[in-house]
Amino acid sequence: MRAVAVVGASVAGWRAAQELREQGFDGQLVIIGAEPHRPYDRPPLSKEFLAGKLQPEELALGSEQEEADLAAEWRLGVAAVRLDTRRGAVVLADGSEVRVDGVVLATGSARLSLPGGGEVPGCHRMRTIDDALALREDISAGARVVVVGGGLIGTEIASSCRALGAQVTLVDAQHLPLARTLGIELAPLYFALHEDHGVRVRCGTPAIRVLAEDRVTGVELADGRVLPADAVVVEVGAEPATHWLRGSGLKLRDGVVTDSGCATAIPNVVAVGDIARYRPPHHRRTVRSDHWSTAMNQPPVAVRNLLAGRTVADYTGIPHFWSRQYGSTLQFAGYAGPKDRITVVDGSLASRRFVAAYHRGGRQVAVLAMNSPKQFATHRRRLTTTLTAVTNRGEGHL
Repeated sequence: MRAVAVVGASVAGWRAAQELREQGFDGQLVIIGAEPHRPYDRPPLSKEFLAGKLQPEELALGSEQEEADLAAEWRLGVAAVRLDTRRGAVVLADGSEVRVDGVVLATGSARLSLPGGGEVPGCHRMRTIDDALALREDISAGARVVVVGGGLIGTEIASSCRALGAQVTLVDAQHLPLARTLGIELAPLYFALHEDHGVRVRCGTPAIRVLAEDRVTGVELADGRVLPADAVVVEVGAEPATHWLRGSGLKLRDGVVTDSGCATAIPNVVAVGDIARYRPPHHRRTVRSDHWSTAMNQPPVAVRNLLAGRTVADYTGIPHFWSRQYGSTLQFAGYAGPKDRITVVDGSLASRRFVAAYHRGGRQVAVLAMNSPKQFATHRRRLTTTLTAVTNRGEGHL
């Protein structure tokens, strides 16, 4: 293999580029990114960065020396628009091509929007560092901010905006914030946490459009209510950035479908991070994980298989994430589902210091902790051991 393109210059792409060099690839390495920025860390955008506790340079994933050590050609600020697998070419938005014989797909995901919420001043999404900077400019003490979407990022943004003194309303179509992530038994804790800190939570009725004149004026809900706003943040989900891969011959189904080692059905093409729909050895179905941990940990396996020309290793990592809101820490690992049985195994819900285990079919499949980092580390190790043993013994799948 003489030339490899890494398409996507965020966490997964950066790690893939590093792994290519560390695993002995000494050919041409091209890193393609739609943003003009060098790789930076995204999770702090909705937390410390939005709250003004971090500056842009502190988000850099690598030092100048580490970037130089890659000996890579950087094509930043220009998006990939087509992958021609027959000719081995990545076509860019400026009309140029990058000819390669290996490709790492790491283009991540794109945020969804609401009607009326296009390029209207005062309407924001949280995807890039520029998005976070623009939102930070719009947040001031007393500003009315409506956050649409009660998932992980939406609730983090609500917390950060409150820390900046804004009047915050959190809107979610689900009956409780974080219900899909945590389950209906534990989501009420985070509902209460937000209300305790002065956030007005409006759940069970979806937002249908952003209202604006010269700039944002509010959000309309499905029941006809209008929530006035000086700024609106739309966090209603994301979809994998696969539009540019149509016609490439890759199998696309809510992501790029891969095997257990992140290899696609087309030789010398692998996918990592948000974009990859893979099948873990301990899982009967394919999954797609949009967590930072997966973006960090998949590339070593994917690159090994790319350089080998076949799948010689499986990705066995278990997704995990953390969040910090109003000084409370949430940690989660595993594969939660809507019908899981949830049991508190350490601490208590009333104290907001606890560890909860998720069980399905008699097996533990996930663990969550609130304000219990040491206990979480112990239970996470146990979960990893359990899932690894299930795989090794061939005792079925989740």
